[in-house]
Amino acid sequence: MSTMSSRPILSLRGIDKRFGAVQALTGVDLDVHAGEVVALVGDNGAGKSTLVKVICGVGPPDGGTITFNGTDVRIDTPHAAQELGIATVFQDLALCDNLDVVGNLFLGRELKRGASLDEVEMERRSGKLLRDLSARIPSVRLPVAALSGGQRQTVAISRSLLGDPRVVLLDEPTAALGVAQTAQVLNLVERLRERGLGVVLISHNMVDVRAVADRVAVLRLGRNNGEFRTADVTNEQIIAAITGATQNVVTERMERLREAEHGRTAERGDAEGGMS
Repeated sequence: MSTMSSRPILSLRGIDKRFGAVQALTGVDLDVHAGEVVALVGDNGAGKSTLVKVICGVGPPDGGTITFNGTDVRIDTPHAAQELGIATVFQDLALCDNLDVVGNLFLGRELKRGASLDEVEMERRSGKLLRDLSARIPSVRLPVAALSGGQRQTVAISRSLLGDPRVVLLDEPTAALGVAQTAQVLNLVERLRERGLGVVLISHNMVDVRAVADRVAVLRLGRNNGEFRTADVTNEQIIAAITGATQNVVTERMERLREAEHGRTAERGDAEGGMS
């Protein structure tokens, strides 16, 4: 169950971003509440990745405002985003295959006892974090190279939580995963929401979006092109917003199916009327 707050934890207004002569984003707005999953969808080139880079400090905007926890902020570097409480998990995951789960979780923020690494405490914290997230990792001492795709994604997302973020950005977290592994990752997204985090989920998969997202924000050609409550919108409406068309092959096929079903219902009604 969502614990969404009334005021957005993260709010973007009128975000512009240019790359030379190319206008990648124009006047983009986005709100993310604590305890909410927002799916960011759009076709290739719609501006999704550019917007994520704006939020996480990789590519600062050329115009517009960003508000975090009610205060206007500048996010010029990834470190600035992390300091605010924004964590990002990119598609490449950036894991070290030769290190175990503990080593990956604490990479760059290792705990020390005197001059040595505090392996016992890091292992204890790793185990607790993964249990809290209901993550299915056989052992925190397994090398990441031995894990499945879903387990690797779990490690990457779990690592992002060690800095106690308020907002987590997930870039295509279920891409190239099987059914069981996808379910594992989506379950983890649910755990993030239950912890009161704001989650931005970039995905092309409408099944995944429907499974976990509270709202769907559509980008098209670098602009907002619709925002929907997931419970109130059909896949056809989302696809129409993504493609910029009110009619496309999917909506036309669904309309044909509805018309055919209506015709069959009418025929059954006529047949029953003739027998009475």
